[in-house]
Amino acid sequence: MRTSAIALAIAAAAAIPALANDSTAELTTGGLIFVHNEDVEMTSEDLAISAKEVSVRYRFFNKSEKDVTVLVAFPMPDITVEGPDQNISVPADDPVNFLAFATAVNDKPVTTKVEQRAIAAGLDRTQVLRTLGIPLAPHLASTNEALDRLPPDKWDELLRIGLAEIEEYDAGQGMKKHLAARWTLQTTYYWEQTFPGRAETAIEHRYKPSVGGSVQTSLGSPDATKEPWYDEYKEKYCLDFELLAAVERARKATNSKLSAPFGEERIDYILKTGANWSGPIKQFRLVVDKGAADNLVSFCGEEVKKIGETQFEMKKTDYTPEGDLGVLILKKLPPP
Repeated sequence: MRTSAIALAIAAAAAIPALANDSTAELTTGGLIFVHNEDVEMTSEDLAISAKEVSVRYRFFNKSEKDVTVLVAFPMPDITVEGPDQNISVPADDPVNFLAFATAVNDKPVTTKVEQRAIAAGLDRTQVLRTLGIPLAPHLASTNEALDRLPPDKWDELLRIGLAEIEEYDAGQGMKKHLAARWTLQTTYYWEQTFPGRAETAIEHRYKPSVGGSVQTSLGSPDATKEPWYDEYKEKYCLDFELLAAVERARKATNSKLSAPFGEERIDYILKTGANWSGPIKQFRLVVDKGAADNLVSFCGEEVKKIGETQFEMKKTDYTPEGDLGVLILKKLPPP
């Protein structure tokens, strides 16, 4: 993991290796967003990222003598199903809390509010769906089943305003038509937080990340460096000689001429959470866990240190994060 500028945001549906036809696209997630206040400074942020969980613990200090109350929000990633072949990584079946998000202040759970909107062609169509009794989660089978139960005139209305498309499928006794959701689901958790004057407040949250996956990586294949996705990977994950050499050794050890014995897990994280606190983060710590000792991991960072069998750490002082962080975990496949 060499020193590198963190790559800017790459869409969840960005190009993936050609061998990874059985792939799942990751959704970009991040941290909390705070309404700007000059009196509240972030004294530390501890961020831990793995394929199983993302956890963040912030410590804030209110420099003023008075209590300060601000809005805190956690925007979930947008979910849009663009076609029948799209496969999005959504970690939980809950139609609202699909990342299993939870938060606490000073180690006590916080009761949050949530707002969901269904957007089609740039317009808010939430009420249209609610009136029809249609769930708002476009990726769930139960939503499409509810759409199919609508009368024909409602099908026409949803098609006209871009909320749905007609798909055909083989029902075993000929082709049948199916109404498929095509809106974007926007979900935001929020609450108002009071920061007492001249006091420290600790806020933490955790959730299951959306982990993109490929059954087998194309890194290490003979023509990988000639493929269009390779340069994107190299920039986004800061692939270095050491990692690529390890992939090549693993490929040769299995006598494979095409690919190395690794699957892929991909995590996209928004490092910049708005920078709405007063000044930079005084102490920032990132820990990335690759999950197993024989897995490989690559991400962009400076002065990254190995602190355990599976964990890697980056520390920063007076840090202002910018852009996104991509984490690539190459998961060792069992012998055939």
